[in-house]
Amino acid sequence: MKKIFGFRSKKGKSPSGSSINPVRDSSHGINLQPGYCIRDKDLRKIHKAAIVGNVAKVQHVLLFGKNGPNDRDKTNRTALHLACANGHSAVVTLLLERKCQLNLCDNENRTALMKAVECQEEECVTLLLEHGADPNVMDVCGNTALHYAVFCQNLSLAAKLLSCDANIEAKNKDNLTPLLLAIIERRAQMVEFLVKNGANIHAVDKLKRTALMLAVNYGSTNVVGLLLQQGVDIFSQDVFGQTAEDYTFNKIILKEEKKKKETRPAVS
Repeated sequence: MKKIFGFRSKKGKSPSGSSINPVRDSSHGINLQPGYCIRDKDLRKIHKAAIVGNVAKVQHVLLFGKNGPNDRDKTNRTALHLACANGHSAVVTLLLERKCQLNLCDNENRTALMKAVECQEEECVTLLLEHGADPNVMDVCGNTALHYAVFCQNLSLAAKLLSCDANIEAKNKDNLTPLLLAIIERRAQMVEFLVKNGANIHAVDKLKRTALMLAVNYGSTNVVGLLLQQGVDIFSQDVFGQTAEDYTFNKIILKEEKKKKETRPAVS
């Protein structure tokens, strides 16, 4: 019988015997549901043991040479990826002791560190960083582990990554730095944290939209206030020649137009 393993996240375990497909946000490529969709036929023995946290079985497989610590499954995941995504720090420790490669990437160019951050497995993140995992590897969408921490609004993980030289100005394929991503995702606490840690408030995205423009556009009043206090340039223009003030003006026009349509009598 075909077995299907669910994945574990801070939101709880998936229903037994079912799989959950990651939902991908097309704007910046970060999964809305953390973890992996796992099929038994994709896995080798070491992967099956790692995903359920069976340290003795992982040890046995390695001891008898049935699989190596860096062996991949059919989607290029290593045992380290799967252990990190499921929070099995004891398996992670064993693999680290066996000198596994830390920065190998899965099919979407995500490292085990990215998966640990995405699934908010703090102990696994700490172990990886202590052993020298690179926090600045980019996935297929250009996101780094810090982008993932921002998306999850996990201040503790973001702080750990920055303490290990994560690039606070890393840009993904949409030209979003962690700060710009935090603004778009309305992560106000993370915005404040990044600004306090020296994030560039003058960074711009692909359309040359500034942090202030994005904050106005996404209705983040507190963030607008914070950026103004930091001396952000209010006269910067995007690729269409619009300033942050124009974004405010356009929002007012759109709201008024919406009100008109809502109050307009229905045509019978």
